[in-house]
Amino acid sequence: MTGPRYVGIDVGKDHLDLHVRPDGTAERHPNDPPGVAAAVARVAALAPDRVVLEATGGYEAPVAAALAAAGLPVAVVNPRQVRRFAEATGRLAKTDALDAAVLAHFAEAIRPAVRPLPDADTRALAALVARRRQVVEMRTAEANRLGMAPPPAVARGLRDHLAWLDRQLGRVDEELAAAIQASPAWRAKDDLLRDVPGIGPVVSRTLLSELPELGTLSRKRVAALVGVAPVARDSGRKAGTRAIAGGRAGVRGGLYMAVLSAVRYNPPIRAFYRRLRDAGKAVKVAQVAAMRKLLTILNAMVRDNKPWDPAAVA
Repeated sequence: MTGPRYVGIDVGKDHLDLHVRPDGTAERHPNDPPGVAAAVARVAALAPDRVVLEATGGYEAPVAAALAAAGLPVAVVNPRQVRRFAEATGRLAKTDALDAAVLAHFAEAIRPAVRPLPDADTRALAALVARRRQVVEMRTAEANRLGMAPPPAVARGLRDHLAWLDRQLGRVDEELAAAIQASPAWRAKDDLLRDVPGIGPVVSRTLLSELPELGTLSRKRVAALVGVAPVARDSGRKAGTRAIAGGRAGVRGGLYMAVLSAVRYNPPIRAFYRRLRDAGKAVKVAQVAAMRKLLTILNAMVRDNKPWDPAAVA
């Protein structure tokens, strides 16, 4: 058939379900190296306008990388956005085959932007950053349990686990530092970012690994990508409250921690935050605005390769 084709791929632990629009053909491949190669060859033969996959916690990465390496226009999208699209089109049932069909329909109707995928080194750094976050969360949970004064036998086990988690955290931090130092490009960006008051090693590594687009987008686009741009909720004469939504939660969490420090030690951010608070803005509103301003500053610094200059952003 003639005309553009759109492919949706539902990535499961064991299988890849493909669906092609507008002809509606579907097939399944094993999610192993031969199966991925067969699926990529099949999709390449179609010469599609767009191939869409959901972000599924890492299972999609090898497939997306193989598709991108074959020169195919692949987009990895937010599962929540796809689920809302499915509900809006009346598809409430959920199976792997149906999900692939929804993804293909989403590709055809929405045509999400095709963005370059992170390279292998960036994916490895992102995995280390994610692992560090997991270890910190586990340590916090165990420390909270220990604080509840459990019986001695349980307390001993908790202390042993906390000591093990501390060693794991130290090991991950060493691996992160080594990864940054091994890359001249990352090392230069890390030095640039960490010169900004409020940006420590954890936030810098989070930005390097989870926001590789930093410095390549406009301030509005990077704010929307991270999820710190207010979303309008107006209807008729009613003006709804603006709120942030979506975006990259890991980056947003890092910026939040950075702003908690920046409102104390970064003069331009502190002054900006105080102006909003003095104008009657709520704490959370002022913090999100400060996060957006800090992100805008970092984006411009990386784009222009210019060091931190408080006078230039005051």
